Amino acid sequence: MKTTLCLIGLGGAAGSILRYLTSRFVAGKISFFPGIWGTFAVNFAGCLLIGIVYGLSERYGWFSPQMRFFLATGFCGGYTTFSAFAYENVTLWQQGNFLVGFAYILISIAACLLATFAGIAVTKII
Repeated sequence: MKTTLCLIGLGGAAGSILRYLTSRFVAGKISFFPGIWGTFAVNFAGCLLIGIVYGLSERYGWFSPQMRFFLATGFCGGYTTFSAFAYENVTLWQQGNFLVGFAYILISIAACLLATFAGIAVTKII
């Protein structure tokens, strides 16, 4: 358990640092809403990477469970939590749970946007 937590932590740290660097790099290249494109690039790359990690793992068994914790949970989780969200939806769809998948998307987006607005509102009250 300690090893798994250390791997997740190391991967998360690496992913977080790379997220920052990637966002800054992309934002420096695009002047039209630079913050949006940096986040989009990170989310897109993270989703691509988590798909590759799980795809290679399932098809070829290339990654041990510990390496998957490091890459998927740690690195991709630190790089972007959107990658886990995307993978969970793809898994639901692959299992034929289309309605649950779409509901999860709509509820997650709506709830997270409302939570963000609520968080900002709370800071104005305090």
